[in-house]
This record gives sequence, structure tokens and C-alpha cells, in this order.
Amino acid sequence: MASLNSIQDFLSQKHIAVAGVSRKKQKFGNAIYKELKNKGYTLYPINPHMDEYDGTPCYHSIDDLPEEVSGIVINTKNEVTLKLLEQARSKGIKHIWLQQGCANKDSLAAIESNGSNIISKQCIMMFANPVGGIHGFHRWIKKSFGKFPN
Repeated sequence: MASLNSIQDFLSQKHIAVAGVSRKKQKFGNAIYKELKNKGYTLYPINPHMDEYDGTPCYHSIDDLPEEVSGIVINTKNEVTLKLLEQARSKGIKHIWLQQGCANKDSLAAIESNGSNIISKQCIMMFANPVGGIHGFHRWIKKSFGKFPN
């Protein structure tokens, strides 16, 4: 489990890419993007099939991102996630959040941190303060049952 310090370190990044934004409004990558944007982060949407997302230029790959991007939230299918992890490492992005469900057990086992801050098996929406709504309730449940990172 990721430590609270590693989670806070990730959330201290001000320039974060979000891989997994979509034209389909109900996709969770879109909710992550909008929530983090509302909390003041400078975001860089990534989708190889889109030129623009929410009024912002959409990057087709991690290689296209500007140098100031120091973190990435990945919310894609496992086969895409593995490619994005390789690209993030080659780009020098050290702060990587693998949203729940984007990586399977085998791919998680294959990940070597190489000095990176990799967070998995956690929902970013439960940690990007202020946390409210259903994510605040989930956070409270995790704390109540001792499942919240320390």
C-alpha cells in the first residue's frame, strides 16, 4: 500500500498529466481531470485520438508533454497502461498514479520503481483535498476500518 507521504508527495506536483480522458462523458478519467482542475492543478490531458479536451490542447502521447509535467495519473486499460509507464519513465516523469483498475496483478508485479513515486490501488479522488461527496464517504470508511494509508 502507498504511504500517505508518497501520496502527499504526488499531490504536491503542480503540473500533472491525465491519461484516459475521453469523448465519452461518463468515463472516470474525465471526472479525475475535472476534479483536479477545480482544485487548482495545471493539467495536461492525454488521448491519442483527441486534439482538444475541455478547452485545453490534448496531447497525443507522453513524449509530446512539456518539460514542466512532473506527475501523471493513468486511468486506461492495462495494455495501454504498460506502454504509458514506459513512456513516462523515458520522459523522466517520477510521480505516477495508477488509478484503480488500470493495471492488473501481473503488470503491477513487473513495475520496478527505479526511484519513482508510483501509487497504485488507491483512488486519487479520495486524497486530493478538499475531499467531499462519495469520495469523502469512502475515505471515512477506509479510515474507520484501518485501510487508509499512514
